[in-house]
Amino acid sequence: MGILIRVTALILSLTLANQTLAQQGNARGRIGESPYNVVSGWAEPFQEPGFAFGGNSGVWAESEDRIIIAQRGETVMPYPVPEEFPGYAGYVGINVLRETNRRTWQNCLYVVNGDGEVLEVWDHLDYLCEGSDGPGPHRIRISPYDPESRIWLVNETFHQIYVIANDGSEVLATYGEKLVPGNDENHYGRPQDVAFMPDGRILVADGLDNHRVIIYDNDMNYLGEFGGEGDGPGQFNTLHAVAVGPEGRVFVLDRMGNEVNLFRATDDPAVFEFERSIGSPLTLPLDIIVNENDFWITDLGPLRFLNFDFEGNLKYTWLVPLELPDGYIEVHTFSVDPAGNLIGGDNQYGRSQKFVPKPSADSELLIEPPWYQR
Repeated sequence: MGILIRVTALILSLTLANQTLAQQGNARGRIGESPYNVVSGWAEPFQEPGFAFGGNSGVWAESEDRIIIAQRGETVMPYPVPEEFPGYAGYVGINVLRETNRRTWQNCLYVVNGDGEVLEVWDHLDYLCEGSDGPGPHRIRISPYDPESRIWLVNETFHQIYVIANDGSEVLATYGEKLVPGNDENHYGRPQDVAFMPDGRILVADGLDNHRVIIYDNDMNYLGEFGGEGDGPGQFNTLHAVAVGPEGRVFVLDRMGNEVNLFRATDDPAVFEFERSIGSPLTLPLDIIVNENDFWITDLGPLRFLNFDFEGNLKYTWLVPLELPDGYIEVHTFSVDPAGNLIGGDNQYGRSQKFVPKPSADSELLIEPPWYQR
């Protein structure tokens, strides 16, 4: 049985390597080496025997030594598990995004330190994910303007957004009605993300069904919305992430529209104006971090990090290998801590990994923590 697992993993590795070679032509612009080193084996397993990490869909590096992770449950492993098993299902050829029959809704939220060691497991919050027949938790965010540093967890499948105390002790607020999709101001259709304006407004990427960004005030009172389904300027196919930048800029990743749409705030708090599309054609953009003068995204086909300026010029690209032990199938989410270390969550191999800047790296090629107005 152990030999079969190893053979399956080898076949998967060879297949992914062939896919990488076939897809090199999709990456364009200035393609260079990664400015980071991967900390091999960073995420230390904490599961009970017979289980592995699930898809790491949400990651937030609050500090160098406190990283909050949302995973899509844990993965039930086939028996017997190899003695040297490192804790993630991709090691034995399991794709945790596709093999949903192996998903079990436990230990969905946990906290690790800078060495990847688990500090806390918030299993008392598993009820926020239990019973889901879909992917469940999608993003974790914290507003840089919130003195309480409350945690926002977006649950795609339940059409809900939860606000959780920073210590994970309790759920402070719930928005949306569980398992009831809708397109009014109080209901969502598979929401994907949330972002925060310097003046207190909150933006919700109500993404896969409603194709809109909803604007709320600081108390989550509805102000307006923008976007809508379509291929026209400022319209979307599926919103996957949203981020705020300087001078009222808002960046929205259109996963199926294969581009990033840039909007700008106006004097009317309920109105954002479309400015331009950036990056088209992308393949499947996943997540975004905006810095002072540019932004970074992850995209598939091949898996890579791309750096654009606000005018839409592609500045740099570096590829993310698929090959294990340090590869990814997708960097579904990424976060940067105050020291510049990058944490990326893989939703298919099922784990998070840490990237540290190379000593010789050009500082212009490093991703900074997300911009906020100081």
